[in-house]
Amino acid sequence: MAEPARITGTVATAGRLDKTLAEASGLSRERVKALIGSGAVEVAGRAATNGAVKIAADTAFAIALPATAPLEAEAQDIPLAIVFEDNHVIVVDKPAGMVVHPAAGNPDGTLVNALLHHCAGRLSSINGVARPGIVHRIDKDTSGLLVVAKTDAAHEGLAAQFAEHSIDRRYVAVCAGHPAPAEGTIATRLGRSDADRKKMAVLPGDSRRGKRAVTHYRTLRALEHAAVLECRLETGRTHQVRVHCASIGHPLLGDPVYGRTPKALRPLLDRLGFRRQALHAAELGFSHPVTGERLLFSADPPADMRELIDEVAR
Repeated sequence: MAEPARITGTVATAGRLDKTLAEASGLSRERVKALIGSGAVEVAGRAATNGAVKIAADTAFAIALPATAPLEAEAQDIPLAIVFEDNHVIVVDKPAGMVVHPAAGNPDGTLVNALLHHCAGRLSSINGVARPGIVHRIDKDTSGLLVVAKTDAAHEGLAAQFAEHSIDRRYVAVCAGHPAPAEGTIATRLGRSDADRKKMAVLPGDSRRGKRAVTHYRTLRALEHAAVLECRLETGRTHQVRVHCASIGHPLLGDPVYGRTPKALRPLLDRLGFRRQALHAAELGFSHPVTGERLLFSADPPADMRELIDEVAR
């Protein structure tokens, strides 16, 4: 294997380490952050561990770039529902049941495999060879809109918007029962459950663990033993809508991890074969990372959710 490449030089101006190194090296800021985290950056002869520290002008640096790894995911000719595409980004309507990127237990058949075929491999490299282009994710059994970066510049611009919580995200969900009040805000800290590390949980308010999570919900339609909710995400944490709805006593119908289907609705879900959380990413808005144009996309819930809503309403 080839030895890692090495970039050396001095920063031209004083400032935050990751920003000044990006300017001096020509690498994206996200790439620099990742390299700092992996111990590949030295500043003034010492290993850098924090991209937020301030450094002086004319400080010497060295960055070790790992040898290019082979692409782990293979391109596969899998149909995609493309909502928008240009030279920088692509917005897709992901079906329920499709994993976003390859991982243990799901080596292929993922959104990444489909994108590699559709885009002929032209996807951003910031998230590595297993997750090219992936800026954010939605669960395997959640359907709906997801934006993917084709270039590193687009990836960095989108990642900054997600970090600033300036992305518009609206979900449609079907929950058990009728939330009271019918409209409100759920604000908690979310983190890994102590009882099951595969699950997320609401943590105590004074906990230093986890991350702040805020969901604004509104009842769109009251059904028999259930309700259709609109959930707008102020933050985007793992399983956020599913955990938040369960935390107020109204888990999503069909959720195999966080919910229990009301007894009165179990025969119906069995008859429909509905075996996933009733959750759909219906709206996605962001500023184009290159042109700055504000974009807003929407996608109707898929047939299985529409059928569920119609049947529960009868």
